[in-house]
Amino acid sequence: MKEFFDVVIVGGGMVGAALACALGDGPLKVAVLESTQPETYDASQPHDLRVSALSIASKTFLDSVGAWQGITDRRLCPFRRMRVWEAEGDTEFCSDDINYPELGYIVENRLIQLALLERCAAFGNIELICPTQLNKINYNPGQDSELYLADGRELVAKLLVAADGGQSRVRQTVGLGVTSWDYQQQALVIYVETAYGQQDITWQRFVPSGPQAFLPLPGHYASLVWYNSPDAVRRLQALPLEQLQAELLAAFPDCLGEIRQVLAVTSFTLRRQHAQHYVKQGVALVGDAAHTINPLAGQGVNIGLLDAAALGEVLIAAADQGLSIADTAVLKKYEAMRRHENLKMMTVMDVFYQLFSNDVPPIKFLRNLGLGLAERVSPAKNLLMRNAMGLEGNLPKLARGVPIIQK
Repeated sequence: MKEFFDVVIVGGGMVGAALACALGDGPLKVAVLESTQPETYDASQPHDLRVSALSIASKTFLDSVGAWQGITDRRLCPFRRMRVWEAEGDTEFCSDDINYPELGYIVENRLIQLALLERCAAFGNIELICPTQLNKINYNPGQDSELYLADGRELVAKLLVAADGGQSRVRQTVGLGVTSWDYQQQALVIYVETAYGQQDITWQRFVPSGPQAFLPLPGHYASLVWYNSPDAVRRLQALPLEQLQAELLAAFPDCLGEIRQVLAVTSFTLRRQHAQHYVKQGVALVGDAAHTINPLAGQGVNIGLLDAAALGEVLIAAADQGLSIADTAVLKKYEAMRRHENLKMMTVMDVFYQLFSNDVPPIKFLRNLGLGLAERVSPAKNLLMRNAMGLEGNLPKLARGVPIIQK
């Protein structure tokens, strides 16, 4: 038998689950399809390799939908300071300068997802279908979409939402194209135990081979990100962990401190990708299905969560006004809210990447000058900080703590 939903979200990761929570307790009937149930949390578990630096705007959104408590009940690492430097230029940002307790939070991706899926289960208008396998999608503009699951269930959706990642099957099925290219670097992610206790600073140093980043984790742990050429990353990843530890101590700055041990390592390719359109009749893209961004400033998950907040706001407003949530004119309001903002952030990251990825003397002089000016000019420095925290620009209501569903 066919099962009818207003919204079917394909992908129950961080962004897809966040969108569902934004629609929770609302007038729309929602299904979330997720292939894999994330592992339950236990405090004795080692930290996951994949972590995110959540901005203040993301924290506000997650709090607005009732998911933040599920993160704080597990574990996270707040940070108050952020340092950026290279050989001759240096600047450090501190939340005290703009009267905030923190700049952001380092959280394992799985724990964000768990908190959101846990919250989904509390809403009567949301059905989480997990684990599940999607066998087939029938999409025809102007008609409801049909989704066939491996267990024989058939779902019918007025609106199909792609939250299924950079290689989105939904996006490819409905024919929304992308512009993309790979950067000439990869990122090596290294989970380490340090001699230092829990730190309140995240830092990034630029060297000719690429940036080196430090993300603090709870306790005596950290996540290091080493950007380098694909050949160099392959060599480093193939080393025994003890040899990798020696390479880290030789290459990373002294402020890293003693590394007691390297616990795990992974790598990923850096890719820029942007959908040419976020919506068409009966379809919307969110998160990595719409865009992937250079991870230099850790903004990928943050702009994805803002997509979820914006689309939720648009859909609730349309339902309240009696409009069709599948109508292109309605969905374009979401695209107008997010595509330009995301493109702006992607462009800034690209400029940042190009500026710090070469040793041409005039460019090196300009970037050192820029870091020096950022350190000395308080208004400019504070504006940069507010942008990194997600406090500037056209923010959706939920990211400002404003409810979209009137109780």
